[in-house]
Amino acid sequence: MDEARAREILAAAGLTAGQPEARLLALGENAVFAVGELVVKVGRDAELLPRAERELALAEWLAETDVPAVRAAEPKPRLADGHPVTLWHRLPEAVRPAEPRDLAPLLRRIHALPEPEGFTLPRRELLGGVERWLRLAGDAVDPADAAFLRERRDAFAPAAAALAPRLTPGPIHGDALPRNVHVGPDGPVLVDLETFSSDLREHDLVVLALSRDRYGLDPAAYDAFTEAYGWDVREWDGCAVLRGARETASCAWVAQHAPTNPKALAEFERRVASLRDGDPEVRWYPF
Repeated sequence: MDEARAREILAAAGLTAGQPEARLLALGENAVFAVGELVVKVGRDAELLPRAERELALAEWLAETDVPAVRAAEPKPRLADGHPVTLWHRLPEAVRPAEPRDLAPLLRRIHALPEPEGFTLPRRELLGGVERWLRLAGDAVDPADAAFLRERRDAFAPAAAALAPRLTPGPIHGDALPRNVHVGPDGPVLVDLETFSSDLREHDLVVLALSRDRYGLDPAAYDAFTEAYGWDVREWDGCAVLRGARETASCAWVAQHAPTNPKALAEFERRVASLRDGDPEVRWYPF
């Protein structure tokens, strides 16, 4: 799904009539648009409908538990041309960019929550999307690279399942990055709930450890995060396993964009090559 197709779906959902031009905010697993006073998320395909439904249930639960998070504008997804479409209240303008230290207190609040009532959070299937992303990539990526990632997935999945956690398992965000935090006039707010799960809390902490090593996160910013959270996941014996699983998933996620984005293909090839070479510090980039 490219931007043009996402706009067609937006129109099919009845969300552009009488509105100024929708502004694209992000294009990834969803196309995210600003439409008037709303933010609208268009899912890449119909397989994402159950996740969209759960995300809206999560928003209601987080509101009930007073966790600062984006609030839904409609309780159920719309379905347009087979794509799930969800509506959200638009947040006030950010007062500054989010930093890792803004994320830490939000994670502490989430990690203190019990399981929700009324619906069940899934496990954090970190590697669960690998096959779908590689399928969407099709012939755009080298079949040998796709096979390599499948082999890594099959090796890391049982290793991750066997880990002994340091923290008590329970609700997690699942994609704990500063980009998923909006710092408004009232403080930091979570803005992406799609990957909420119930699993090892360490999943949320490995994300920034990987960002420090792969994506150029300032080590001082990482230290501020661990100080605010109260623990550095790199002290845990299982850190390398979760990191390896996340790297595998991150490569496969990029692959789905390769058919329509040459920069995504180049980044996919960079990431796979660094994994083949066993180099944990080759810089990875957005595309």
